[in-house]
Amino acid sequence: MELISSYEVIFISAFLLACLTIVGLRPIAANIGLVDRPDSRKKHLGDVPLIGGIAIYFTLLVMSQLFIPSSQLVNLYLISCSFMVLIGALDDFYDVSAKIRLIAQLLIASILVMGAGHALYDMGDLFSFGNVKLGLLAIPITLLAVATAINAFNMTDGIDGLVGVLGIVTFSSLCVLFYWGGNLELFAISATFVSALSAFLLFNLGGLRRIFGKIFMGDAGSMMIGLTIIWLLVLGTQNGQPSFRPVTALWMIAIPLMDMFSVMHRRIKKGKSPLSADRDHLHHIFMRFGLTSKTALILIGIASATFAAFGLAGEYWDISEFVMLFVFIGFFVLYDYVFMHVWKISRWVRKG
Repeated sequence: MELISSYEVIFISAFLLACLTIVGLRPIAANIGLVDRPDSRKKHLGDVPLIGGIAIYFTLLVMSQLFIPSSQLVNLYLISCSFMVLIGALDDFYDVSAKIRLIAQLLIASILVMGAGHALYDMGDLFSFGNVKLGLLAIPITLLAVATAINAFNMTDGIDGLVGVLGIVTFSSLCVLFYWGGNLELFAISATFVSALSAFLLFNLGGLRRIFGKIFMGDAGSMMIGLTIIWLLVLGTQNGQPSFRPVTALWMIAIPLMDMFSVMHRRIKKGKSPLSADRDHLHHIFMRFGLTSKTALILIGIASATFAAFGLAGEYWDISEFVMLFVFIGFFVLYDYVFMHVWKISRWVRKG
């Protein structure tokens, strides 16, 4: 089936389908025990169905049949998503260990990298000396990048709506980039996620929560979002006719990347495993400063949108890749320093 050119139909169809799927899955989730129960770390009230990710996955499957031409690339992507949702659902049920999750993520990533033959071979003209070619390192670095993105988005799922808002920012930015690049196939995938995530937020944060009850994304959703985003970034920068430059990809996922690497740095400094769980993520720190979860969500969403907008501006005006890279590194170093010393800085500000 050919991809239709009516963008409105893609957005509206995905939104309505996701809403209907969520309503249909709620009673099933309760019956099979696919719910998040409150405990010492989770302070929500009552059992909350973990169906957001599964509803988005079902929406993606239907939309791909209706609006996206079948190809080996699309089929391999959908197969990888299926395995990722399965691993995520198992994690939601049984709390799979971080090491097993990482192994599963690398195996799933290999389906895309080895099967489709796409990897990060060309990193662009990052140092103004010509394009950086990865050669034999392309495949292992791509596998590592996939696992990094999956975990970066999975780690953001700590307060209501955060992974949804960050996902919408990134997928919306990708819609713009793929529209500029004329890649309607990847535009349709990005648009499907924008609409499905918008539907999820209505049940997680918005008015439909009061009518039908609250739902959560679940690891099935956050890991699928991470997988999809990194794969779209790889295809968008490495395909025969790239839609945007590799350095622009960093700005599309700036907050999840910075937060994950900064948290891992702090864990290592404390002598802990970088994969261990804690409450040192950006949203946790904001809330320990006394902000509400909604205020933290708004601030992080604005920061993410600002970084993405800067990346889009750099792409549109063709700002030097060297400049875009080192401004990004500068922001990360500042981010890491501030949150490494956040409580000392807080005390200094209060004394001042």
